Amino acid sequence: MSFDVPEDRRYLESHEWALETESTVRVGISEFAQDELGDVVFVEFPEVGQGVTGEEAFGVVESIKAVSDLYAPVSGEVVAVNDDLHDAPELVNDDPFGDGWMIEIDPDDGSELEGLLSAEEYEAQIV
Repeated sequence: MSFDVPEDRRYLESHEWALETESTVRVGISEFAQDELGDVVFVEFPEVGQGVTGEEAFGVVESIKAVSDLYAPVSGEVVAVNDDLHDAPELVNDDPFGDGWMIEIDPDDGSELEGLLSAEEYEAQIV
């Protein structure tokens, strides 16, 4: 099976993606991750204003099969959360790279993204 791995993002080995915008880093999980989890039934993440640390857990995604920690790709402050996921966690399955995003971080150090996997490197990991 082939999974979508957008080139415009960086990836963690734990299957989170990071998309750099003008001032933030948007975070979600990959299509591969949501497929492995199965139907997502609950997502827990920090509130706006909380700090997160790169490569440390910031929340949890729960599916019918498993509960998995979510890891931050960069350190910084959470400046937005996807409240839609509280009422519609299935968005993670339906559109993991779009409407299923989870949090946005104002990064302490934008260069942290450079240490993450490229789309090509991530794709090689999941094949």
